[in-house]
Amino acid sequence: MTPISPENPLTSEDAQALLAMLPTRVEIKRGMSERELNQVEERWGFRFAPEHRTLLGAGLPTGGRSWPDWRDGDAEELTERLAWPFDGVLFDVEHNGFWHPEWDPRPAGTQDALEVARIYLAKVPVMVPIYSHRCLLADPNRTGTPVLSMYQTDIICYGTDLVDYFHHEFGRPVPTPESHQYAAIPFWSYFLD
Repeated sequence: MTPISPENPLTSEDAQALLAMLPTRVEIKRGMSERELNQVEERWGFRFAPEHRTLLGAGLPTGGRSWPDWRDGDAEELTERLAWPFDGVLFDVEHNGFWHPEWDPRPAGTQDALEVARIYLAKVPVMVPIYSHRCLLADPNRTGTPVLSMYQTDIICYGTDLVDYFHHEFGRPVPTPESHQYAAIPFWSYFLD
């Protein structure tokens, strides 16, 4: 398996093959048009990664709360899904004593710590839900970034890129070469160490 990269982008044929891996209970609706994708980006204030755009253009997986329905989904639910990574960090700041080393010093009071954390989190890259709490970096200029499983600050890599993720989650995993270097994601990669 060749990792996704600018030299090896995800094609619509590749995306169709990924969608074909999904269980039959997943309804795959008509792919989103460029206009629809642009409207989603404008409404929610982020830009899809190139491979995420290609996937959604090939077909829109829906069914249950696990798949975000960018076309017809409930606005409140989509807002919560986009806030999930940030809210998870804030939960751990408030309840579990988490403090990122770049934010030092930590204020003594919990509310003050949350306020400082919110200021820093407002500057970190957006992670867009793909499925459940699996997220991909929202950056139209980067491709081949890892898919992260994000639950508060318990964040792990669930795939070296979107293709690898689909194989691990829905197909037959292909071993990642030991020499593989994960693409770094500002702030979020800290949790992978």
